[in-house]
Amino acid sequence: MAKRAVIFDLDGTLVDTAPDLMASTNHVLALLDRRPITMDEVRSFVGHGARALLARGTLATGAMLDERSLNYYHAEFLRYYEKNIAVDSEIFPGVLPLLKTCEAEGIAMGICTNKIEGLSLRLLKELDLAKYFGAVVGPDTINVAKPDPAPYLETLKRLKVAPENSVMIGDSETDILTARAAKVPVIAVTFGYTQKPVAECNPDYLVSHFDEIWNILRRQ
Repeated sequence: MAKRAVIFDLDGTLVDTAPDLMASTNHVLALLDRRPITMDEVRSFVGHGARALLARGTLATGAMLDERSLNYYHAEFLRYYEKNIAVDSEIFPGVLPLLKTCEAEGIAMGICTNKIEGLSLRLLKELDLAKYFGAVVGPDTINVAKPDPAPYLETLKRLKVAPENSVMIGDSETDILTARAAKVPVIAVTFGYTQKPVAECNPDYLVSHFDEIWNILRRQ
């Protein structure tokens, strides 16, 4: 049984998923005769799940959809995204060496994300990352989303690691708030998706590349 765990966010932390999220959003916007959203917009809209991304995308390009329409187009978004989940998404530089080092050191790894569990597992499988993670928890796994600490604690429960022996790695204020609520240290990456710069959210550690993370983890 692993005594330590590292829990990662997914989109914007481990994988640059913005291109495929943008394509899926723009697929829906085209159906609505709206303008496409830009990469900069996508990067600021991501973080609270696909439904929130779509809601922000429609609001940025016209009138907000009513609840019934949002439900319909959210389902269309998911259908398109599931078929095109890893067309242009790429693992961030330095991720694989860190995962391999953690694995070699016997550190358990999990994912706590606001991407639904099924899509998260599909993405990880497509990118050959699933083998590194002993637990993947999305907002639908226990019907609670970050920044509530419950998904993070559920990830640790599945890994059989105590919270005090864990650390969170994420890219947004949501991840930092999750770690604070769970009372665990948090490492924030500067290259992810966020409306508010993560440096302003006072993470315990701030890194600009995954190569910097192992030196932090081995001191924990």
